[in-house]
Amino acid sequence: MSDHIKHECGIALIHLKHPISYYTKKYGSSLYGIDKMFLMMEKQKNRGQDGAGYASIKFDLSPGQKYLYRVRSYNSQAIHDVFKKINKKIFQFYDSNKSLNKNSKAFYSGVPFIGQVMLGHVRYGTYGKNSIDYVQPVMRQNNWMHRNLILAGNFNMSNNDELFESLVKLGQHPKERSDTITIMEKIGHFLDYEVSQIYDKLKDGGYTKEEMPPLIENKLNIVKILKKSSKNWDGGYTIAGMLGHGDSFILRDPSGIRPAYYMENDEVVVVASERPAIQTVFNVSYQKIKEIPRGNALIINKKGKISLKEILEQKPNKACSFERIYFSRGSDADIYKERKELGSRLFPQVRDAIKSDFKNTVFSFIPNTAETSFYGLLSRAKRHNPRIEKIAIKDAKLRTFISEDKGREDLVAHVYDITYGVISNKDNLVIIDDSIVRGTTLRESILKMLIRLNPKKIVVVSSAPQIRYPDCYGIDMSRLDKFIAFKAALELHKDKKTYDKVIDKVYKKCIKALSSKGTIEKNFVKDIYKPFSPEQISKKMSEMLIGDESKVKLQIIFQKIENLHKACPNHKGDWYFTGNYPTVGGNKVVNQAFINFVEKHKGRSY
Repeated sequence: MSDHIKHECGIALIHLKHPISYYTKKYGSSLYGIDKMFLMMEKQKNRGQDGAGYASIKFDLSPGQKYLYRVRSYNSQAIHDVFKKINKKIFQFYDSNKSLNKNSKAFYSGVPFIGQVMLGHVRYGTYGKNSIDYVQPVMRQNNWMHRNLILAGNFNMSNNDELFESLVKLGQHPKERSDTITIMEKIGHFLDYEVSQIYDKLKDGGYTKEEMPPLIENKLNIVKILKKSSKNWDGGYTIAGMLGHGDSFILRDPSGIRPAYYMENDEVVVVASERPAIQTVFNVSYQKIKEIPRGNALIINKKGKISLKEILEQKPNKACSFERIYFSRGSDADIYKERKELGSRLFPQVRDAIKSDFKNTVFSFIPNTAETSFYGLLSRAKRHNPRIEKIAIKDAKLRTFISEDKGREDLVAHVYDITYGVISNKDNLVIIDDSIVRGTTLRESILKMLIRLNPKKIVVVSSAPQIRYPDCYGIDMSRLDKFIAFKAALELHKDKKTYDKVIDKVYKKCIKALSSKGTIEKNFVKDIYKPFSPEQISKKMSEMLIGDESKVKLQIIFQKIENLHKACPNHKGDWYFTGNYPTVGGNKVVNQAFINFVEKHKGRSY
């Protein structure tokens, strides 16, 4: 994607089924779990580079011994920073306890960060500033082992204000408004309640207080806790949690918006946001990795026994299609095929755009995630012997450090470099990107560079449809006025002299809907796009991006919605393109986003 957007997070959970000594003996290192977690997080760093965190739990230690560990970082190399800190502490312990047998219980009890359950997280920030306070995992600590809760997730809640108020009504005084803290405190509340209920029953049964901890551990009903906690959640989420005694869970939203995969063998239970991370790190086949069903929780007890339990009634499958287009690693077998198919289905539009003049057309792509779609496009064009060149090259080392605006603009224009000498003024240039969100980089960098090649025509091809609507389930794009498609639609209204009328009409509908106390069932922003075909909006976009001064023709081609669904049949979450949100909270967000646009509020709409 040429436009930089901040998107989702990634989670990784590892539960070791045997004592640490087992892995030390078999693999020659007591750091087996930590090493695997490092790799799991590295393989998902594409999902978040604003911060990283790690937490672990040791089993069956005596009172007074530390059994919960956590380390976080928002360093520019956060994953490496986290594990640098972990290794430093571990090797300091090694140096101070050289007499201890590394296979002994005493060694395991004392060495920091080594645990039998580990939770890792990589973050892109969508709420608040990028500070350590917003980096996960988050912790809710208590002297009662079972009441300790460690939480990390890939999620956004569209109704966080409502959830915050529900905590206040419970008598709580939340320290923050972020959805991470809100969710943790909601789960923590019902965890406390469940422990108290069990405690009272055991007390009535004649058990002493010292006898109770292991009994509470066995009687805790995580399913019950999660059902009560998640009752009013509206959003996209995969949430992983660990309880202090060693049980853990991973809960997925009922529409399946956010992904979650797991694998189990005789040694480990592993969960991750991405299937290739598990495949690569544990060297297992595609078939052995399963997806957690939407609305279900994978529950792992202290002994490593797993169970899948429905927590929320399943809604229609709205798994995020952007996962397939851009977010996830392209090494996933299914994603690779789908991206190729997305490119292949663009061929008829491309052929028409160049009027079948393959002899005088050069094909290329914008690095890096569009490369697979590029191969798909070429698979349809190969019988025409297409000319293929690497035109756009991303200069990853370039930094826009000049303070003057004019100087900075010039540097931005050179974030991408180009290959000279392979295109003439008689040639068309077809260049594919995975999506076009704001069009900023396309306009300020890529097109400025490509125009210098002086082709007859530039055809920019997007493997995704037009992005028209904000997201509130994981991606940080909540402002309508940032979308080039929205801007193009408004320009078309100006051309038709309908701008003021449609703005006023939609604004009033949004205000009325948000003023009512009922559920918001409609996305009124659709009315902005309704009078125009996708082709009309694309044409206007081309005019806006190329500018009046250029002599080079520009045509922008977008994926058709129906072809998106054919290429990604199991991922129906298309609200970015259609405005058909999978939850009612989405309608609230998009209508609020329009109000913010009209009233010139620059904040988030949720």
